[in-house]
Formats: sequence, C-alpha cells, structure tokens
Amino acid sequence: MSEVKKPVKITETILRDAHQSLIATRMTTEQMLPIIDKMDEIGYHSVECWGGATFDACLRFLKEDPWVRLRKLKDGFKKTKLQMLFRGQNILGYSPYADDVVEYFVQKSIANGIDIIRIFDCLNDIRNLETAVKAANKEKGHAQVALSYTLGDAYTMDYWKNMAKQIEEMGADSICIKDMAGLLVPTEATKLVTALKEGTKLPIQLHTHYTSGVASMTYMKAVEAGCDIIDTAMSPLALGTSQPATEVMVKAFEGTEFDSGLDQTKLAEIADYFRPLREQWLESGLLSPKVMGVNIKTLLYQVPGGMLSNLVSQLKEMHAEDKFDEVLEEVPRVRKDFGEPPLVTPSSQIVGTQAVLNVVTGQRYKMMTKESKDLLVGKYGQTVKPMNPEVQKMALDSLGMKEPITYRPADDIEPQLEKLEKEMAQYKKQDEDVLSYALFPQVATEFFKYREAQETGIDASLANTEDKTYPV
Repeated sequence: MSEVKKPVKITETILRDAHQSLIATRMTTEQMLPIIDKMDEIGYHSVECWGGATFDACLRFLKEDPWVRLRKLKDGFKKTKLQMLFRGQNILGYSPYADDVVEYFVQKSIANGIDIIRIFDCLNDIRNLETAVKAANKEKGHAQVALSYTLGDAYTMDYWKNMAKQIEEMGADSICIKDMAGLLVPTEATKLVTALKEGTKLPIQLHTHYTSGVASMTYMKAVEAGCDIIDTAMSPLALGTSQPATEVMVKAFEGTEFDSGLDQTKLAEIADYFRPLREQWLESGLLSPKVMGVNIKTLLYQVPGGMLSNLVSQLKEMHAEDKFDEVLEEVPRVRKDFGEPPLVTPSSQIVGTQAVLNVVTGQRYKMMTKESKDLLVGKYGQTVKPMNPEVQKMALDSLGMKEPITYRPADDIEPQLEKLEKEMAQYKKQDEDVLSYALFPQVATEFFKYREAQETGIDASLANTEDKTYPV
C-alpha cells in the first residue's frame, strides 16, 4: 500500500521576519519589488511581508508609507497569499488600543491586500485576541492565532491543549506556535504538536528562530508529528536570529511523504537575487556577524536574542557592563514575580529593563518603570501564574490603586478613532493615514510632513526620531 502524501506547506519570511531579525527591518520596498514575480511562481503557502516592526520601520527610518508598500506587494503577488503579524489589542504598537481602532486596522489591512493575519498576545491572554479575530472573520480574512511559546511549570501540555480549544471556539482559522526565542527543542516539538492535534482540528503552523541552533531539527520532528506549515527564510537571510533556510527544509523533506514539491531551481534564482543585497548589508554594517551565529545562552536563560542585545546596550549606557551575568540571573526572578509571562514584545522589554534596574540600584524594585507597574496591576492582561503579592502591592500603592484589574484591559479604553481623525485632519491624504497616526503619532506626523515636502518639491527638514528597534 502506498503511503499517504502529507506535503508540508511553507510560509516564506524573507520580506518580514527574516530582515526584521537580521537587519532591523531595513529592507526597502524597492529592494523587494524586482523579485516578486519569481516568488509568486514558487507555490508558497503564504509570504509574510507586513506587520510586526515593518510598519514602524517604514515610517521612522525608510520614509516609506507602509500602506503603499502593501498595495505594491499585492499588485505583484497574483497567486500567493500575503500574511502579516498583528500584536492583538496592541495592533503593531506597544500598548493597547480601543476596539474601534483594532477593528478599523484589520478592515484596512485586508482591504489593502492581506489574506492571513497572525494574531498574538504577549501574555497569551485570550481576551486580548478576541476583537482582532472577530474583525478578521467579519472581513472574510484568515485569522490565525499564535501561541507565544515559553517554558515554565505553568506551561504544561494541558495548558497548550486547552489554549488550542479556546482558540478554535473563538473562531480562529488556524493556530501558530510562535517560538520567538528558539526555545522549542525537537523532542518537545513532537509532544507539543501531538497535544495540539488532540486538542483541535485546526491546521497547525510552527514559527521559530535559529538563535539556539536547533530550529531545523525542531521543524523535522514537528512535521513528522503532524505540523502542517513551517516558516522559513531564503538562505541569504536565514539562520542566526532568523528562520531555518527555505531551500534546506525543502531538500530535507524531498522524497518523503512530506515533500513540499517546491522547485529548487526556482528557489535558487530567488537566493541569487538576495545574495548581493546581503553582501551590501554586511559591508554597510547593517547585517552584523554577531546575529548570524548560535547563542546557546538562549536555552540557558530562556532569553530571546533581541532581549540579550537590549540588556547589553542598557548596561553600557549605565556603565555597568560588569553586571551582565547578575542581570541574566535576575531575569528569571523578575519574570516569576511578574506571573511568568512569555518573553516577547513588549513583556520581554518590561522584564529585562526591570531586571537591569534591580541589579544596578542594588535594591530590588526600589525603582520601578511605568510599564512594570502597568503589567503588575493588570493593564496588559492576565498572566498564567499569580504575581508576587508584595511586588504587586508596591505597584498598586504607587499608582493609588486598591485592587488589580481583572477584566479585559481594553474595556477601559474609550473609542479613539473620531478624536484621532480630528487631530490629524490637516495631514490626511488617504483613509489609512489615521491608522498610521494612531499607532505612531509623532513618527507618522514627521512622515506626513516629509511626504508633503516631497510632493511639493520643498526640502523636508525633519526632526530626528529616536532610533530604536523592537524585536518581536
């Protein structure tokens, strides 16, 4: 009897997460467009090309309109589905927005060309995903809910299985395991995919990073256990803090029951296009050899690669680089005090910064950031485990609150669209401009001034916006 074919599907990340992870999201639209025709012929399940940090980077650094980028990509990709990453109630920003802004953003994303919206929450709080999922359903888009994968005694197979059931009941079309730190090792991938398959009928996709060096083996075991789709990046921007290489994974499954059927000759042509760009980024210093290797500390401290580099730069600013090891040991303690959240934007920055302050001041929680207080009092949502009551009380007292928030945080946010429309009316050239302004008011305003100057031929003298990169 011949074996049943279960071809693995491939989502290509080179136009979003690969360059976000390796070159701080600096690939321009003009660098993308010449290769789109060939990418469209490959037969990818989808191409991830928008969302995450691309929106911020377009406006802030590249002086591009992210909506124009999306429309150009949609014009080029005639056969392939386009995918984006969406931070739940935080959209593409770093704090929660009102439901009307979330709904409008989803509507406009789909209207401009997005087919699949991958929606995640940094605390895996289901309530922070509902508005975006319902909006995607309403617009006839594909709502994929991503589980932010992490380790800790609360994150049992039963926990993940239960999450999968809730996601299916919510109306999601598929589930993604989002392993942002490269913590998922091969044997655990087998167990996790098996558990999710028992908990849901939805297709399962796996997203990981090569940071800890195990990602290709993890994909192999996950697919053998029934994972339907994997995220990969074309080889010039693969490995390191990016994803496993597309061509390598296609080759690994070739001739097996999971054969993707993708053509290596056509893939080679795409790699040939990106290779000279990679050389340019290496020469300019945009692509650092530091992000290309394996960082085993990821597995030792469960700290994502982007978070490690953030800690180093914070300690440098404070002239306390000798405290690095102490900070690494403090991170798991702070995470435990904060209810053991997954470490992904923005929870990774919040926990990391607080760990730095605890070590550098020499007294734990003597100084507490606004974000730490907000997380502790429930403004970001519900954590899986209870928080340290003493630390939580310090945050509540400093904010003049008696009890932490137990309801959905966005219930406190009044509708924002009408007010935002009025604020930015003088700059509006398209409906989508209000959404750019909603997410990044200062950065968007600078971009609108720049756009106006370009259109009128006047030299745009722009204020320098602060250069920050936010890993997802």
